[in-house]
Amino acid sequence: MITKLRRGLSEYLPEDDRGKSAEGHTRETYPPEQDGEMIRVTNLPLIALVVALIIAGASGFSIRRDGATPTFAARRPSSSLLAASSRSELRIDQGISRLPAAAAAASTRTTRDDFFRAILSGSAALVSSSLIDPPEPASAVDLPGGRRAGPGGRSSVPSGKIPTWALRNGVDFPILALNTAGMSAADSRKATDLAVSCGLTHIDFHPGIERDGVASYLRSNPGMREQLFLNTKIRKFGTPGGSPEEAAKKARDQIDEDLAVLGVDSVDMLMLRDDPERRVMQAQWKVLEDALAEGKTRSVGLVNYCQGSLDAILETCTIKPSVNYIMAHVGMGRDLKGLKSYSEKRGIKIFSYGQTGELPESVPREILESPLLGRIGKAHGGRTAGEVALRWVLQNGMGASVRPTSDFGKCSDGESCGVGIRRQVGCLGWTLTKGEMAELDAMTSPDDNPTLFSSSGCPGAYGT
Repeated sequence: MITKLRRGLSEYLPEDDRGKSAEGHTRETYPPEQDGEMIRVTNLPLIALVVALIIAGASGFSIRRDGATPTFAARRPSSSLLAASSRSELRIDQGISRLPAAAAAASTRTTRDDFFRAILSGSAALVSSSLIDPPEPASAVDLPGGRRAGPGGRSSVPSGKIPTWALRNGVDFPILALNTAGMSAADSRKATDLAVSCGLTHIDFHPGIERDGVASYLRSNPGMREQLFLNTKIRKFGTPGGSPEEAAKKARDQIDEDLAVLGVDSVDMLMLRDDPERRVMQAQWKVLEDALAEGKTRSVGLVNYCQGSLDAILETCTIKPSVNYIMAHVGMGRDLKGLKSYSEKRGIKIFSYGQTGELPESVPREILESPLLGRIGKAHGGRTAGEVALRWVLQNGMGASVRPTSDFGKCSDGESCGVGIRRQVGCLGWTLTKGEMAELDAMTSPDDNPTLFSSSGCPGAYGT
């Protein structure tokens, strides 16, 4: 059999890193497009193909690291290693070659074995379960460590990439983030660890104990800083009658404190909360502009800014905010009471939280128990109502910061936390139909205020 093998080399396409930014994130528009690049070995009978690949595997195929990401690479063999014939072909999609580095650590040992097992079982088109998401039933969800659990969505995104927005200064902003709101330091650290293992590297946290959990993760994983997109917020000034100068000092002091606790030179985004006083917001925004100029942050944004507060910033800023971080969920309408289009017309993207609602408790219950969302989820292989709610937000052109579970502020149960993160990351890998989007767009309940948690300077703020 081997003596009949004609050996040579047909074609190897070079590894393609054109989509990588200097920071190691993958830049692309959303939804992602298929790049269609292939490595193809043609005209080989199956039995000769197996032999040739085994030979190549012994001498050529390997998993190597290129900076932050693992790559399925083939060292170029001599022309004597190719077998040629007339009947079959192997296609290896290069689009699957990138995964976040955290996932790579668990997969480097098994990937080569998985590759050849796929060939020998006749499944040559899908290479290595460690590198891509093979089609699987909706009841199967992968967890870190190779475990599988519970009904829900698939485990990852196409090609192992979180889509990004290109912000000013060449910053790539991953459109999906882990939201640690309300977590203890221990749960914040655990959630960060689980998120990174699922390829979710955008970490959205508050100063204080949530920040302390992220800092704990960074101390234990010092090599991961460049893989993370760290996104935090300036505390509300909260001093009635306080001066703009005092507000600016508090913001400066907090930035320095946060960087020291995190053990980093800069974060990737700083977001400013609103205040009833226009001059306070303007003074604090100047501090964020200074932090950007000094390299203490790579981008700047806003939290819960209604139209009036947004106008106060735009009135005096020299650098526009990149995002407005507000609540968005089905029932509020596509334009979120006009705030989405108002922000976007000024070059400010909508980054959302509360995709299944916040307060009171009846709001998340109404969404999670919605017969409409349940029916749509069932039509997509058993997706949950929460997955449908998140998919609506993403398909409406917004980014999303997601909690691991609907149990607000908790990640004490690592298994359910991991399942929740996997399901939500998996929402990047499927789409709602036009008809389903129309049905969800038409929902008028639960109606809500996108800046519910703003200051009293915005209408309808919680507790005012």
